[in-house]
Amino acid sequence: MLKIGLTGSIAVGKSYVCEVLRELGAFVLDADRTAREVVAPGTLGWQLIIESFGSNILLPNNEIDRPELGAIVFADETKRQLLNSIVHPLVIETQNDWLRQRAAENAGGIAVIDAALMIESGGYRRFDKMIVVWCAAAIQLQRLMERNNLSETEALKRINAQMPQEEKKRYADYTIDTSEGFDAARRQTIVIFEQLKLL
Repeated sequence: MLKIGLTGSIAVGKSYVCEVLRELGAFVLDADRTAREVVAPGTLGWQLIIESFGSNILLPNNEIDRPELGAIVFADETKRQLLNSIVHPLVIETQNDWLRQRAAENAGGIAVIDAALMIESGGYRRFDKMIVVWCAAAIQLQRLMERNNLSETEALKRINAQMPQEEKKRYADYTIDTSEGFDAARRQTIVIFEQLKLL
């Protein structure tokens, strides 16, 4: 089975590209969903986060208040690294289990794992090919402000906390530019998927 890593910075359109890949027949695992699952109430990840950050980051239903935790870690590099050191190993373990299951289902299939911090965490080394989704910086900023209802300062803090897009592209076997919107991104994704099928 062909294992594809898909990454890109915050608010560049990774989720849309994943939707298209799923439509085309790839197995796709969304890293945000995995990250939520490994910190669901009662899990080891949840317990470790509460031990590290306190129970005041919990919502009334005992779920972690992600915006609240995000505000804490994006304001403090040490706390962000602490959170990543808790969540990344759990996410990678879950992804590896998922890859084994997909390979058992269809050894000739294409499995795509989407993760924002795949390069930073070193997780990209597990994949046969890497796709980096990106867009123009001004468009990324606008999308993030609108999507998360953030001020420009808050949005820039989140963007700047990640590896620069240009650096991510150096790890790519394929890149998808979403600056021109959905249709252009879909066309690029289809071309890449056709190339992956030939590998």
